[in-house]
Amino acid sequence: MNADISKPSVAIDVGNSQIMAGLFLQNAATADLLPQPDRTLSLTTQQWNPVELALWLAPYRPADVAWFIGSVHDKASLALRTWLDEEEGNPVTRLLTFQDLPLTIEIPDPAAVGVDRLLGAVAANRIRPKERPAIVIDLGSAITVDVISAKGSFCGGAILPGIQMSGRALHAFTERLPEISLTPGPPPSPVGESTEEAISSGIYWGTIGALRALLAELHAEMSSDPMIIVTGGNAALVVEALEVEVRCEPHLILAGIAIAVETIRKAASGG
Repeated sequence: MNADISKPSVAIDVGNSQIMAGLFLQNAATADLLPQPDRTLSLTTQQWNPVELALWLAPYRPADVAWFIGSVHDKASLALRTWLDEEEGNPVTRLLTFQDLPLTIEIPDPAAVGVDRLLGAVAANRIRPKERPAIVIDLGSAITVDVISAKGSFCGGAILPGIQMSGRALHAFTERLPEISLTPGPPPSPVGESTEEAISSGIYWGTIGALRALLAELHAEMSSDPMIIVTGGNAALVVEALEVEVRCEPHLILAGIAIAVETIRKAASGG
């Protein structure tokens, strides 16, 4: 890893439905600031295009940067790494595991936890006030609600169906219910006057109710008031309705990767 100490890095968050890429031209920020990507790209996991990724990276070539990948989708991350392996110049790539992260993990089987959840905790530790716990809500294909202790340890959390997943499941497992999509804007009325409106109401308010209940239960188990951090593609749909103070960080997972890269590079340089 010494050869790439000074290279820009590309952080890749491979999720179940989306791939998020972030180019970091410098090392991670310091103190209580999250590293922010200089540019980002969102691709679908099922239909991502290497050409699109290469064009986004220009004027850099794939071998000009170091690639650090956090993945919960093995097939997509394998395709990405295969493409990089075939690129001229042998780009430096690293698939991150829990062992790469500057994080204490207080659960029995850290390897079984999605690395995206752990990366969110890494980033949360950069911005939460000292001695204050945090709750990270990631609203993606699935919704994860994770607890970081006041000492900075990942303690576990809860997983529930995401907004799109709920809509698709209602359509897939019934004969007549249509598939609907929620979009940012005023919340749906709790009393839907059509089937579509009723589904929108159930998915939206069911998600809000589940999150409110989880936050209340988790808060009751904590010794102090937690910082609540929200990320993920559907964050804008729910933050106002949670009725608690939250910090929105759209690139939280990419920032967690950048912080992990900082740790890896310091270790490689003897720092």
